[in-house]
Amino acid sequence: MCIRASLLATLVAALSSLIISASSLEAGAQQTQSGGGTVGMYSGPGGCAASNCHGSVTVKSVTRIWQNEYSIWAAKDLHARAYNMLSNPVSMRMGKILKLASNPNQAEKCLVCHSLDVATNLRAQSFQMDEGVSCENCHGPAVGWLGPHTTRGWTHEQSLKLGMYDTRDLVTRSEKCTSCHVGTLEKRVDHQMIAAGHPDLTFALDTFSAQMPRHWKFPDENQNAWEGVQEWAIGQGVELRETLNRLNRSASSPKTWPEFAELDCFACHHSLTQAKDSWRQAAGYAGRTPGAPAWNTSRYIVFRDLVKQISPDTGKQFDTDLDQVSGLVGSWGDREQIAAAAKTASARADQVLQQLRQQKYDASLTTRVMLAIAADGNSIAQQGERSAEQAAMALESLSLAYQRNEKIGNQPELRAALDRLFHQLDNPSAYNAPAFATEMQKVKTLLPHGVQTASSRP
Repeated sequence: MCIRASLLATLVAALSSLIISASSLEAGAQQTQSGGGTVGMYSGPGGCAASNCHGSVTVKSVTRIWQNEYSIWAAKDLHARAYNMLSNPVSMRMGKILKLASNPNQAEKCLVCHSLDVATNLRAQSFQMDEGVSCENCHGPAVGWLGPHTTRGWTHEQSLKLGMYDTRDLVTRSEKCTSCHVGTLEKRVDHQMIAAGHPDLTFALDTFSAQMPRHWKFPDENQNAWEGVQEWAIGQGVELRETLNRLNRSASSPKTWPEFAELDCFACHHSLTQAKDSWRQAAGYAGRTPGAPAWNTSRYIVFRDLVKQISPDTGKQFDTDLDQVSGLVGSWGDREQIAAAAKTASARADQVLQQLRQQKYDASLTTRVMLAIAADGNSIAQQGERSAEQAAMALESLSLAYQRNEKIGNQPELRAALDRLFHQLDNPSAYNAPAFATEMQKVKTLLPHGVQTASSRP
């Protein structure tokens, strides 16, 4: 489907890479393992490629891992081709438009997310820049723990002390992904880059992980059978928090504000119709000045339904915080007020994240959240294409997680309805809110119906 192809393109265009402060790198480089490996140095993916490590072409059952993780990455994961993307015609044209001093495959602005971009003194002899976004981008500098981590009795905690990044923790995993898929102070996709041809940034941890495709197992049922739901929930929370942090940074300086990349792209970039056929004008501009581009609310539009199911009071507070952010941006409010409101809402998102770590995920919660999202179809649809996209991805992720644990008798019908929902997003600039809302209603009738709370009822 086109929307899935779009997500894959975005996955390539904005890729996660490791950020370690200079001070910690200097300190780490001074630590040495008895085996001779220097903590804080990067070896490149070749160190993981042996068939008896992670490079098997078939799944093995003698260890707790598949042992074909490197093979999946090299053959199927678009991260592996991220560096090569910088030399294609579109990237070269972008470099000219942006007046980069060098080709994109040599420009720090691009390498920071399209490669394993680390200082020369931290590269082992086997390191190669052109291997794209590889193992150590996500798992951390491997030289210190690469050999020891395969020995009997070696623990995950020991590897963490020697530089491994803790991707088992869903918050830190999401932070790794959003460092490029949302951005940081050092990594930034602004409106100039988008105008030059870079995709605008979208993200959903569970959906994007599936598209990689995954090279790791879900936990055993007796550990956390509903990790897919938790992964979706925490990914949404981290994405929202980091989006608000980005908005805070953008609005904090007159040099970076207004930054149109913070706004809803298709509030401006949509197909024009006659006034009588415009669903946007028919809906009006509640909460913002007509003609003023809206803040991109897609990072919150479905996450709020989860928050309200877990804690209705927190959900109300969150709505107030985000309404203030949206209202200030949509009325061209004072940038310092926008920055302050974004900072307040980010702190609230962080509080919710800590709760999501401890939250129990099960069939009941999953059902209630799906029904709440689907019941909110009209409101979500009116928020624009990006919000509709998030809703479609959320319903797909949650329904798949539900199917891994519970039987859905009408699975083929639900799958077909979700496909029709995604079809509404094939041409983003021609997105039609009423049509999307109609398809959302059809999905709602096919979802499993469990016990609902008041906030999830239509």
